[in-house]
Amino acid sequence: MTVAEEQTLFHQTGAGLPVPFAVAGTGLHLPPTVVTNEQLTRTLDTSDAWITSRTGIRERRRLEPHLATSDMCVAAAGPALDSAGVAPAGLDAVVVATYTGDQPLPSTALIVKDALGAHSALALDVTQAACASGIQAMLIAAHLLQNPSLTTVLLLAADCASRVTDPTDRTTGVFFGDAAAAVVLTRTDTPSAGLLSYDVGSQLSYGVQIPAGGSRLPTTAETAAAGDHYLRMDGRAVWNAATTRLPESIANAARRAGLPVDRVRHFFLHQANLNILTETMTVLGVPRERAPVTVDRLGNTGSAGLFTALHSTLAEGALLPGDTYVLAGIGAGFQWGSLCLRHA
Repeated sequence: MTVAEEQTLFHQTGAGLPVPFAVAGTGLHLPPTVVTNEQLTRTLDTSDAWITSRTGIRERRRLEPHLATSDMCVAAAGPALDSAGVAPAGLDAVVVATYTGDQPLPSTALIVKDALGAHSALALDVTQAACASGIQAMLIAAHLLQNPSLTTVLLLAADCASRVTDPTDRTTGVFFGDAAAAVVLTRTDTPSAGLLSYDVGSQLSYGVQIPAGGSRLPTTAETAAAGDHYLRMDGRAVWNAATTRLPESIANAARRAGLPVDRVRHFFLHQANLNILTETMTVLGVPRERAPVTVDRLGNTGSAGLFTALHSTLAEGALLPGDTYVLAGIGAGFQWGSLCLRHA
């Protein structure tokens, strides 16, 4: 089979990658400021009971006003690099998944790379898939490691949604939290470790959007006054898309890996809403206990969410060598995806 034929087959089937890789270390940064449901009820027309029943969220974090997304990334990167035994100078790529970058230009990944001292690393930003950006970044990182000149990639997933949500909007105001998660990926000699299969998809929708600030609706005094730079979300559209696309995508990825979905050991899902997570596991027919939950105490942390669940499981020692697991998320667009991996 020619290289071109192999690439075509891989694109069509979402098959695994030939070069094995390992999650060598993870890290997490949570801003110290905690915002509880009770605090939100002082400014929003809502209640703790309503928030908990609709979202499963009890509290979330808020980044300090003088800090930015890149600061959270740097803070999360330190413990991940330490646990992997990797120095910043040894990084071949720094990939940052976020829809809340420091500014339109320059690159947030470049800001992070410079702050870490990873001077020889390629800097890549993965944006605009919002909560699915982490899935796309992981898929890109897995492909980068297939190149013989690249052996170590730092993936950072971080969002500071408090900067793009309207503090007077009950719909978005209760959901989101700020956080950053880091994953160090390295080549490994462990056979069949790394990416076994994947499934990605998209369908254009404006159900989640930030209307202003681009070429179609540039920033003006009028757009700022109208709140067009804030995140807008159609909750019903999100629910319908997430509870349909996530289980479909996970099942497809497991099938392509040759695994019955109930044989997958761990499900690290986008932490959007506890009810969405529960419904996804119910549709799959898999015990919900296999999907770690962080949304209850962190809120929807965007692209970071599924990696907060991965980090907590690794920290507990519950992800064992040879375990198969799924990373899955859905974000604005809508864009979604699932990766099936084996732990080295």
